[in-house]
Amino acid sequence: MTMVQTRKPFIVGIGGTQRPGSSSELALRYCLSVAESAGAEIDIICGAALELPLFDPGVSHRTPAARRLVQALRRADGIVIATPSYHGGMSGMIKNAIDYTEDMREDERSYFDGRAVGCIVCASGDQALGTALAGLRSIVHALRGWPTPYAATIKSNDKPFVDSQPAKREVAQALEIVASQVVSFAEMAMAARVEEVAPRLVAAH
Repeated sequence: MTMVQTRKPFIVGIGGTQRPGSSSELALRYCLSVAESAGAEIDIICGAALELPLFDPGVSHRTPAARRLVQALRRADGIVIATPSYHGGMSGMIKNAIDYTEDMREDERSYFDGRAVGCIVCASGDQALGTALAGLRSIVHALRGWPTPYAATIKSNDKPFVDSQPAKREVAQALEIVASQVVSFAEMAMAARVEEVAPRLVAAH
C-alpha cells in the first residue's frame, strides 16, 4: 500500500508591529509570498490581529483573535516569526503572541514540536539584530521547534526589500532562503509522518 502526500504544507507567519507597513511586517509578507509561490498554503497573522490580551495561563477564556492564532499554529507545518528588535530583544507583542502556545502544551504536537521556524529580525543597529535573533532562536528551541539554519536580519531602512538596488536585493534573497528552508523542512516532515502512518494502516488491513 502506497500513501501519497497531496496536501500543501501550511505555513503560518506571525509578526509586524501595531504600525501598518512596518519593516517586520513587510519582510514577513514578502517571505510568505515566496513560500506561497513555492507551493505552500499560507496564513499571515500580523498587526492588529496580534493585539491580544496579556497571556494569563489561569484564564480559560480566549478572544476570537487568540483562538484564531492558536488554531492556525495547531494546523501549521511550518512557521515564520518576524519581530522588530526593541532594546535588544523581541517585541512584547510578538512574545505575548508566542506565549499563547501554552494552550498547545497537551496537543499531540505540542508547542512548535516537529515544525521548522524561520526567524526574521528587523532593527536599525547590528547589535540589536544579533541579540534579538539569539533570543528568538532560544524561545523556538524552548518550544521544541526547529529554527531554520538560515535567519534574516534586516536593517530597518532597507525596505521595501524587492527593488533592484544590490543591498535591497540581498535582503530579498535572505528572506527567500528563509522561506525555502521552512517550506522544504515542512514537506520533509509531512512525508515522514505519511511514512510513519502507512505501516500501521497496512497492519490494520
